[in-house]
Amino acid sequence: MATANDKAVLEAIFSPASPFGDLPCLDEEELKDDDGCFDAELLAQVRGLERQGVSAAERGDLRAALELFDQAIALLPLRASAYNNRAQARRIQGDTAGAREDLDRAVSLSGAAGRAGCQALVQRGLLHRLAGRDEEAAEDFQRAAALGSPFARQQAVLLNPYAALCNRMLAQVIHKLRNPDAAETQAV
Repeated sequence: MATANDKAVLEAIFSPASPFGDLPCLDEEELKDDDGCFDAELLAQVRGLERQGVSAAERGDLRAALELFDQAIALLPLRASAYNNRAQARRIQGDTAGAREDLDRAVSLSGAAGRAGCQALVQRGLLHRLAGRDEEAAEDFQRAAALGSPFARQQAVLLNPYAALCNRMLAQVIHKLRNPDAAETQAV
């Protein structure tokens, strides 16, 4: 069986686009939110409203989705998840300022942790990137990558020219090691 260090080395070799030094971490799907502080019945109701809101958004009914997310927020205003969902609907609707406010709130409420925190950081990083604020985007992506988001890790590397250059160089070295005959014919 491979140790965590062995897995990290293999990850660096076989995924040259990932930053150096990354240890295998949680997948975003494995992150959990700490919802234990909320009333169980109220939490179930809010989760139902969020599911209905997501379904409405998937059908293209953003007005209904926003109303459902608003209801969820009104019931549990200290829970980050509904802010994430409403931010996504607002962004699709073209309200990037409203989406940013919701994402800031979600990051604050979640403590930039758990599934909601990770998703909020990724979404906010994308909004920063679309607005040309690459430094802020990189910061959010790095924080989400530390929580286990492979997408955020990839975005953080893309925004770091030095890491991208090092990873390209490593990929070339590995290619030469795997294909020594190709390296010799190119050198001649």
